[in-house]
Amino acid sequence: GNMSSRKGLNGACSVHEYTGSFVGQSAHFKMTSVCGHVMTLDFIGKYNSWDKVDPAELFSKAPTEKKEANPKLTMVKFLQVEGRGCDCIVLWLDCDKEGENICFEVLDAVLPVMNKPRSTERTIYRAKFSSITDTDICNAMNHLGEPNRNEALSVDARQELDLRIGCAFTRFQTKYFQGKYGNLDSSLISFGPCQTPTLGFCVERHDKIQSFKPETYWVLQAKVNPEKESSLTLDWDRVRVFDREIAQMFLNITKMAKEAKVESVSKKEKVKQRPLALNTVEMLRVASAALGMGPQHAMQIAERLYTQGYISYPRTETTHYPENFDLKGCLRQQANNPYWAETVKALLSEGINRPRKGHDAGDHPPITPMRAATEAELGGDGWRLYEYITRHFIATVSADCKYLQTTISFSIGPECFTCIGKVVTSPGFTEIMPWHSIPLEESLPHCEKGDLFPIGEIKLLEKQTSPPDYLTEAELITLMEKHGIGTDASIPVHINNICQRNYVTVESGRRLKPTNLGIVLVHGYYKIDAELVLPTIRSAVEKQLNLIALGKANYHQVLEHTLDIFKRKFHYFVDSIAGMDELMEVSFSPLAATGKPLSRCGKCHRFMKYIQAKPSRLHCSHCDDTYSLPQNGTIKLYKELRCPLDDFELVLWSSGSRGKSYPLCPYCYNHPPFRDMKKGMGCNECTHPTCQHSLSMLGIGQCVECENGVLVLDSTSGPKWKMACNKCNVIVHFFENAHKVRVSPETCDLCDAALVDVDFNKAKSPLPGDETQHSGCIFCDPVFQDLVELKHAAMRHPMHRGGQGKRQGRGRGKGRRPGGRLNPKKPKDKMAALAAYFV
Repeated sequence: GNMSSRKGLNGACSVHEYTGSFVGQSAHFKMTSVCGHVMTLDFIGKYNSWDKVDPAELFSKAPTEKKEANPKLTMVKFLQVEGRGCDCIVLWLDCDKEGENICFEVLDAVLPVMNKPRSTERTIYRAKFSSITDTDICNAMNHLGEPNRNEALSVDARQELDLRIGCAFTRFQTKYFQGKYGNLDSSLISFGPCQTPTLGFCVERHDKIQSFKPETYWVLQAKVNPEKESSLTLDWDRVRVFDREIAQMFLNITKMAKEAKVESVSKKEKVKQRPLALNTVEMLRVASAALGMGPQHAMQIAERLYTQGYISYPRTETTHYPENFDLKGCLRQQANNPYWAETVKALLSEGINRPRKGHDAGDHPPITPMRAATEAELGGDGWRLYEYITRHFIATVSADCKYLQTTISFSIGPECFTCIGKVVTSPGFTEIMPWHSIPLEESLPHCEKGDLFPIGEIKLLEKQTSPPDYLTEAELITLMEKHGIGTDASIPVHINNICQRNYVTVESGRRLKPTNLGIVLVHGYYKIDAELVLPTIRSAVEKQLNLIALGKANYHQVLEHTLDIFKRKFHYFVDSIAGMDELMEVSFSPLAATGKPLSRCGKCHRFMKYIQAKPSRLHCSHCDDTYSLPQNGTIKLYKELRCPLDDFELVLWSSGSRGKSYPLCPYCYNHPPFRDMKKGMGCNECTHPTCQHSLSMLGIGQCVECENGVLVLDSTSGPKWKMACNKCNVIVHFFENAHKVRVSPETCDLCDAALVDVDFNKAKSPLPGDETQHSGCIFCDPVFQDLVELKHAAMRHPMHRGGQGKRQGRGRGKGRRPGGRLNPKKPKDKMAALAAYFV
């Protein structure tokens, strides 16, 4: 039939409309989507302030609320607009616990605006599917169920536990240690109930490497010559000895013999089993170990392949195919791919093997290719992951690999030696997974019991035991799965977090090496309360959350009980923090000893030190005060000018030559002087009525892109003059090579923006009639029209949008004058009033 498509009001989600039949009646369908979670859990109002709230209150007192996960997408409003007047809703979200939780977020948004049902009428349906194929979708539509409230509650419980526990510990230890040490090099010293045990595994391996003491051992190696040209190396049955003299004795005894005697020859047919069907954890392990992809990256690619219909749902714990799964149908899809067409056609003609019986977790079928693809279609990493998934699937329905193992036992004097050889009789699945194939070995000579071979050489080899290596991501994933830390969906997130926080670095071979900070934190937890870092307590919590999902445990009781345990642990941790502090002192420098002198403190007039390590800040060792600064840019002294309110020397923050820059007072930045200012505002947002650096004096007009921003003259930018929005990353370049640019006290009659006075040198003046001075509105004055260019700031921070904007001429101004000059708001107290009127 016909289908119409359009973009929704949020610009991110499409809406497809068509007419069809539903539960036996004609119906008009609207199909749309969401972008991940609609809502997110957060503390209300003041509890989000690190300064006003004791972290201990976050365990029970602090109320939480559901907020829109991405307010810019206005997802709730979008869903309500589209859902208004609908009779039924069919939920097609991912069929896992997170998807179930999103079902109820969608229902909370749309049920109030849908048509009210008659008393017994059913209006809410849930589709259960594992892949985006015609068969699976039609099957799901014909067997609609209901959303599972218990599974959604288990996600709510996990969110609340992680929020309360993580925030309390993170806030306390971040404030405590950043207030004392200057070179921690991490802007957040975070704790997470899953993240910290994950780090614990990496540090445990590091400790084993550090404490390892190598031991010397000796091995006896013999070579025999079955024929003139060939030689065979034999393995000693004792393997190794750790005493040099005893090893020498064995060497002397065996050297007396001239020949090696065959004691026995045995031949056995052995089998190398084909792999179990593929689940998420195994896919992530292989992606890291064999394809060199981090778990987070691999998961993103797998999700993209799934949404494009190339593979089945990539989040599953199951390694067992359901009885009714169409294995042959999936295999037929792959019959034309040049890489494996021959193997697939042979399997289809000879008959496939039933896959091995694996574990059925009751969630989704194993990860399977759902349609054919080429390297050109998927490109790069997408193709490499798809190729592995497909080869793995073909291997699961192939035969086992069979080989003949021959073992020959020799005696040289009283000592026994062995030689083993393998010959493949049927390669089976190793044809499609060649990296699993049995390595080719030199064939063993034909011999029987009692045969004698001349000895080529016997020697003693001196070797040393070696330490274990750092954990690979693949090994860490195995440990996390074994100990129940995280789920198949969250394991990549936890590993990514410990990398982002600078607790571990990813070395070659994707090995995870803990940093100084990561090591000290884990050792500190072990010293104070080992359960904070051991996997046992989190594993127990995961089991409780699974019981909520199965309807076997009460949501409120699990929440209350777990928070009570962690609240006690938190109080004990706070009381015992000196234990961790002792370890920190050894590895990190105190604030007073780090950084370089930069600007003067307004209280004691001594130099404060600029600490560059993240998070960059200023520290006055005389007053013992620390002042946070804007991040991801450079800080330098601003002409030794001082703030008129507190006498602190101003500093200039810049994100680079192509970005924006603004001055700020370190004290005002941390302690806003006026009611309409917030913490973290620079001079370009300061509403001081007379200060020459403030928004009131340098603001020109309303930003041309965002609603609340004001374009402020960057008075340090000459001769490449620019003004920048004090809220978003819009930059307007103007009047290049001008000698002076000043903001006039007068405003434009048309758009209310401040007028600008510009002075040019005579030689470089672009003004008509060789004039060197002009005063006008940058939005409305035709003289200025070609001298203004809009761009976006090149920010160092990944969240900021980079790139170049297009030129904008006049007319985009809406240039309302910033409020500071025309109608200053009432100061919040007498001191602020005095500052505003008498400075």
